[in-house]
Amino acid sequence: MKSQSPVPSLARAATVSALALGLAFAPMSSTTGFTGAAWAQNGPVSVADLSERLIDSVVNISTSQTVGNSERNVPRPNLPDSSPFHEFFDEFFDNLPNGNGRQGPRSRQVQSLGSGFVIDSAGIIVTNNHVIAEADEVSVNFNDGTKLSAEVIGRDSKTDIAVLRVNPGDMKLKAVPFGDSNAARVGDWVLAIGNPFGLGGTVTLGIVSAIGRDINSGPYDNYIQTDAAINRGNSGGPLFNMQGEVVGINTAIISPSGGSIGIGFSIPAELATNVIGQLVEFGETRRGWLGVRIQEVTDEIAESLGMDKAMGALVAGVIKGGPVDDGSIEPGDVIIEFDGKPVESMRELPRVVADSPVGKEVDVIVMRKGRQETVKVTLGRLEDGEEQLAAATEDNGEADAPKTVELFGMTLAELDDAQRETFQIEEAVDTGVMISVVATDSAAAEKGIQAGEVIVEVAQEAVETPQDVVDAVERLRKDNRRNALLMLSSKSGELRFVTIRVD
Repeated sequence: MKSQSPVPSLARAATVSALALGLAFAPMSSTTGFTGAAWAQNGPVSVADLSERLIDSVVNISTSQTVGNSERNVPRPNLPDSSPFHEFFDEFFDNLPNGNGRQGPRSRQVQSLGSGFVIDSAGIIVTNNHVIAEADEVSVNFNDGTKLSAEVIGRDSKTDIAVLRVNPGDMKLKAVPFGDSNAARVGDWVLAIGNPFGLGGTVTLGIVSAIGRDINSGPYDNYIQTDAAINRGNSGGPLFNMQGEVVGINTAIISPSGGSIGIGFSIPAELATNVIGQLVEFGETRRGWLGVRIQEVTDEIAESLGMDKAMGALVAGVIKGGPVDDGSIEPGDVIIEFDGKPVESMRELPRVVADSPVGKEVDVIVMRKGRQETVKVTLGRLEDGEEQLAAATEDNGEADAPKTVELFGMTLAELDDAQRETFQIEEAVDTGVMISVVATDSAAAEKGIQAGEVIVEVAQEAVETPQDVVDAVERLRKDNRRNALLMLSSKSGELRFVTIRVD
């Protein structure tokens, strides 16, 4: 028995439910769509004209990559000498490339599909880096069926952007402009065009669901979230506003099945245009670099620093040889403004610094020991691997030292030669108080403090002996402070801050 589609019955059920609730549907027009006043006022009646104007500027990206396989074993069958096939199989296996029943390495072609769009009629095309990563050949397929080979001008894995170039010859390419992604508001209509599942040019419509999304995919996450259907193959395609301007580059989705569930993410034009400009001009990115390690300012840290609210980026360390290694910015400073832009949260700072030109002199406002100070910094260039330093190696060994103090579940000892040898403390850590033991389920353990770390400062005051730590904590208690801000150093000299309640 042939099954029927459930769609008609579902549609009828929806109609019945609506009528039962006393609702009425607005009449449909074959040319204008819904005629209801609210819809006509707040939503697009049709995006046909807009889609027709834009679709030729969107391309399909196809790539191929040659992947080598390991050698394959082909077992030689165990046949009796009397078998009539014995001679045949001997000849077959002896003539294999490697003999003895082994075939040599085989290669295979791996292909992938994505989307892109033309930003310059001379042949400049933008897509996602992950679409063309590791590809041996990249081809661009246009809406009219034309296929052109492309070269990769430059790509950036941190923002997942790549720029391609094709030679259009006599072909006239239609470029699309970028719009102001900062003007995008939650609820604005947006249009996505791409190549979902390799089907070719496909148009989907939705709204901006959220802005400023951080999905932990990179250091500069600031995605536009949309419910316009985005699927595999849409990567690298444009997200348009209703003026036909690109406000985002579609790059990721959240989906258990691999299909659209209405949660897609686009790189905002504001971030993309700067990266694209650098890739076109230099073939690589050239980002500004401040040379600091930072961490979030929590409510507890803000209270311990005397700040009214948690904001900014706490400087946990200064990279040796970096732009601020001259003492202009110090560990413990909280950066609250960079080059005239307020820094509301830690994750905002890497973006605004990276978007700044290398060599530019900027004003940085910091909170230092309860006071605002303005320092001038000349930005360096961010190199790969300099954004993050290796995490400290956990070491839970106990020290055999005299002069120890118990505090918050920590056993504190002087940093002497014996402690250095026991915990392999490097010479870069030249002062502080050794944490030799951390008790399980203690206040220190709950904050992630580990044996082998060194307390360098308490409440932004240097400490050298266990008693210095105790005295500093007592002063905080007398001042009715609820938290103690500790600057901790790993055995290699990497710094971080934690707070422990003292009230």
